[in-house]
Amino acid sequence: MRCVGTVVRGIRTPIIKENDDLATIVVDSLMAAKESEGFEFRDKDIVAITEAVVGISEGNYVTVDDVAQDVQNKFPSKNIGVTNPILSRNRFSIILKGIARGMDKITLLTSFPSDEVGNGIMDEEILEESEYNLGSVITEDEYRETFGSWKHPFTGINMIDFYKELIESEDCEVEFVFSNDVKTILDYNREVLTCDIHTREKTVNLLRSHGATVYGLHQILTAPIGNSGSNPDYGLLGSNKATEEKLKLFPKTGDALVNEVQRRLIEITGKQIEVMVYGDGAFKDPVGKIWELADPVVSPAHTSGLVGYPNEIKLKYVSDNKFAHLKGDELKEAIKEEIKQKDEDLTGQMITEGTTPRVLTDLIGSLCDLTSGSGDKGTPVVFIQGYFDNLAND
Repeated sequence: MRCVGTVVRGIRTPIIKENDDLATIVVDSLMAAKESEGFEFRDKDIVAITEAVVGISEGNYVTVDDVAQDVQNKFPSKNIGVTNPILSRNRFSIILKGIARGMDKITLLTSFPSDEVGNGIMDEEILEESEYNLGSVITEDEYRETFGSWKHPFTGINMIDFYKELIESEDCEVEFVFSNDVKTILDYNREVLTCDIHTREKTVNLLRSHGATVYGLHQILTAPIGNSGSNPDYGLLGSNKATEEKLKLFPKTGDALVNEVQRRLIEITGKQIEVMVYGDGAFKDPVGKIWELADPVVSPAHTSGLVGYPNEIKLKYVSDNKFAHLKGDELKEAIKEEIKQKDEDLTGQMITEGTTPRVLTDLIGSLCDLTSGSGDKGTPVVFIQGYFDNLAND
């Protein structure tokens, strides 16, 4: 019987730059790690590559001017409402700079007390004691009078002040309004650029149903402006700041990459190894209340063996109920047999109570995002063994 279940390794690679052969770098780095650490490859091992290096290697960048031009093409009036942007210097500030550069006036509506991914913009205790509630519409003057220039405890920045200065630096007028009902923007402007991530289609359709002219961030830079990059599926969603004038877009060649890496690894190892590209893993910081949820999907590309959901029984439930009378080896063997005999689809059965009904790549992506991070570990590739193992495999 094996005494170790899932093992996760962050794999160090060379620093990856534009036009690098990423498939070769990934495979070579894995082979070097194998020699260094002495592990062997097995069927159903998983190789995961962070979306950041995929976007970098494919050179999928756009400039602030590109953003300004595409937004201006879609809103020639140069006066728009912008709704529910992420309050993030990395994720949205360069996008906002491009929007402001192409417009004369922006009415910026943001939810409160935080944005979609949990970045706060006000003291919630003050909100509770004020005349306002979550159904209120708060003007910019009312916001400043009630909440002052509240600074986020992690960054030390008030993002409303930061965004105001950024927009005005592009010779664009701005008016802020705070509301948790996106339809509020229609009282100010009927030409709207929506910036929410995971409710993007619903928001666009809702505002269009009220007669507004609406585009979402996922519809900006879906095609190149001149020689720029683009993303036909997600537009500007999932992008990151590269420089003060440039954005790295969410990758668009992930399918070709994962299939090529898988092909090479099967050829070298003889094992059926699955490969995926991963972004934000959708976990929440319990202190800062911020979600790792800024990418439009956790995995924009993965091989076919990673399609689906977990189909697991809850060991505690089985042990405490069906096999409450058993202990030791007898209990272990009974549970192993229960796993072997489980239905192919356990959806809705009490035996799954307490397991997590999430897409496989979302679960694995969360594990990878926690392992590699975006700091100085130098491990943009994650290698996972034993993820699909269970007691019945022993």
